[in-house]
Amino acid sequence: MNKQLILAAFGLTLVILLFIFGRTSEKKHKTSTPSISKLFDIKGLIDSSKRKLSPSRAIYLSKLENGITRGDVPSQQITAYNTVANFWKDSIGVFEPYAYYTIEAAKLDNSEKTLTFAARLMLDNLRHEQDEAKLNWETKEAIDLFERALKLDPSNDDLKIGLGSAYVYGKGRTGNPEATMKGIQQLLSVVRNDSNNMKAQLVLGVGGLISGQYDKALDRFKKIVLQEPANLEAVAYLADTYAALGERENAVKWYNISKQLANNPRYSKEVDNRISQLR
Repeated sequence: MNKQLILAAFGLTLVILLFIFGRTSEKKHKTSTPSISKLFDIKGLIDSSKRKLSPSRAIYLSKLENGITRGDVPSQQITAYNTVANFWKDSIGVFEPYAYYTIEAAKLDNSEKTLTFAARLMLDNLRHEQDEAKLNWETKEAIDLFERALKLDPSNDDLKIGLGSAYVYGKGRTGNPEATMKGIQQLLSVVRNDSNNMKAQLVLGVGGLISGQYDKALDRFKKIVLQEPANLEAVAYLADTYAALGERENAVKWYNISKQLANNPRYSKEVDNRISQLR
């Protein structure tokens, strides 16, 4: 199977992630060879978002921000950061400023709980991020937060899986083999001690798929589906892997199973389009 079709097959799982996480954008992520990293200006985005606020909301936000600079002790600053974060989340509905202030609060608090919350917030978003600059920012922050949390709890397998996932779903997804391998090493440290950790096995399978190690990816996805037959993500990745291997009959079989599990017309349409590309 040629590289273009392999990448097309992997693209289906991005659609699955859009479905699972509730996104409605139809943009397709372009996978390519590593290039110069695009930088995301979070401060610039916050400033431009402020300019779109109504006068009353702008005044209210300014008062909240003053709480950050005037806080005499860290606990006051943490509260202020979280208050500003919630303003962007609940009142405005803009993710990036909400994430930025949540991250700043977590770093200042430096507890495993808050660092893990912020790290997972970024990981959940970067998995379906379509903007390369934002993906680079989200990946960098997620890795940093997971690493900080692991310093506090070095034996925590969930944190290791999170860190590995940030590498794989971040720059690994855009064709950076070094990032993929860093993620795989983190995940292998978990499955060496617990081969039945399906969360780690899943991301290892994804790492194998995007790095061209299709046989290894296939073994991992088959293992997961055997134990968790209703795992939509694993089933879809299994279908993608068969497609990458050129095994059309098996790919179609598992794509159709994924349609039954998803029970979603939009997803079914995407699967049918993918199947037609395999002919």
